[in-house]
Amino acid sequence: MSLTLFDTTLRDGTQREGVSLTAEDKARIARELDSLGIDYIEAGFPASNPKDLEFFEGFDDSSLHHAKLVAFTRARRPKGRTEDDPAVTLLPSLSAPVACIVAKSWKLHVEKVLRTTQEENLESVRDTVAYLAGAGKEVIFDAEHYFDGFRDDPGYSLAVLRAAAEAGATTLVLCDTNGGTLPTELKAIVARTVREFPDVEVGIHTHNDSGCGVANALVAVEAGATHVQGTVNGIGERCGNCDLVTTIANLQLKMGLKVMDDEELRRLTEVSNYVSELMNLTPDTHRPFVGRSAFAHKGGLHVDGISKDPATYEHVAPEAVGNVRRTPVGELSGKNSIRTKAEELGIEAGDATQILGAIKQREYEGYHYEAADASLALLIGRTMGEDSPLFELETFRIISEKRAGGETTTEATIKLSVGGQRVISTAEGNGPVNALDQALRKAIGPHYPELKEIQLSNYKVRILDEHRATAATTRVLIDSTDGKHMWGAVGVSENIIEASWQALVDGLEYGVSGTKKE
Repeated sequence: MSLTLFDTTLRDGTQREGVSLTAEDKARIARELDSLGIDYIEAGFPASNPKDLEFFEGFDDSSLHHAKLVAFTRARRPKGRTEDDPAVTLLPSLSAPVACIVAKSWKLHVEKVLRTTQEENLESVRDTVAYLAGAGKEVIFDAEHYFDGFRDDPGYSLAVLRAAAEAGATTLVLCDTNGGTLPTELKAIVARTVREFPDVEVGIHTHNDSGCGVANALVAVEAGATHVQGTVNGIGERCGNCDLVTTIANLQLKMGLKVMDDEELRRLTEVSNYVSELMNLTPDTHRPFVGRSAFAHKGGLHVDGISKDPATYEHVAPEAVGNVRRTPVGELSGKNSIRTKAEELGIEAGDATQILGAIKQREYEGYHYEAADASLALLIGRTMGEDSPLFELETFRIISEKRAGGETTTEATIKLSVGGQRVISTAEGNGPVNALDQALRKAIGPHYPELKEIQLSNYKVRILDEHRATAATTRVLIDSTDGKHMWGAVGVSENIIEASWQALVDGLEYGVSGTKKE
């Protein structure tokens, strides 16, 4: 079976709350999708807003090496003329070789939303498809609310598809627009529809409102659909669309259907994270196949099994989709987990029992090491008696001053010993942590020139016992980077400044120690 992949991240995906892309953002994502081997890239609805029109007018689709660029539109308005409808007549002037037309296939929408007759809706479909096909466009037809419509009146929903096919549509896409159809019913409807149209490609477009977006796409393929639509990471309106990343992995690795080269498949994780980053969305670490935690083994029994044969707790090899195996450690870990994690960090585990005891005690106090490899590596070293601190702290003091009608100023003073010398350093910052960071670097920087390359990249605070209000214990996580590597460090205290100081020092000490791994 030959399948085509249709990505609508740049059109349907942008309807997710909080997502907004510039024309340049869209261009960058389009090129990334093309490099992944996607067949069709639906980049927007050019008649709906200036930004989408700017993209289509400015993007050179000849730069795509594999994918075809798709412009989206609706069928002409009821009782109007196609030649007078700007949403339709705009598309022939654009270089995108493919037009995707959406139209109603549920009588409820025809009568209550469009407020027209069933026959007039069919005429609208015929006219629009014929107009764009006559203009030389490849026409893909999206039957909106197809499954709800089929449940209500299968004869009419099939008539809408027939009108599109007879007018020149090359692909008929069945849309579960409300996302409420379950796999068993959807599969039966797709199979019936495929039998009705043996000479036209049938596609599937699902939403995730019932949590079945990917499952519905897969059973549709089993029922004969050969064109699959979705979005990267399942982004989209309401609960999102079918996650094309997960669908691709399942089609190729589980169903044995070749949808892209193995090398392209190994880029799934990279592309998934790239799109999240460009959309300013925090990646879901638990995404199937490509999430940071998708192959993270924490339980002692799991780590033991993985060390003997990865198939014991992994349904596919992480490398197949460009992911990696990880061993987060914590209070539920066993000695094998400690040894495996230490190996990941490039250090000797020594007495794993002693290290595990130290970790469990620290986690009881509120520390958490899953996202703090720097602090974990240092804790292992300290437990083994291998602590090499950058300096010895004498005192630090923070002064914040707020004047009426003016800005708040913060000053930090640190007294410490480094390289056998007592140093006093003072610096200002835009807050207490920034001021501490500046004063510390000023004090020890001459002894550790590599600090110039290390920057703080993220700062997170979590309150561990909220019922204590302002007296609550605070956990601070600080991420640092030297431009090549990134690592996390953690601090815990009832005093947020002290917690921040712990994480700050761990992060800098780990960065200087040279124990970072690629």
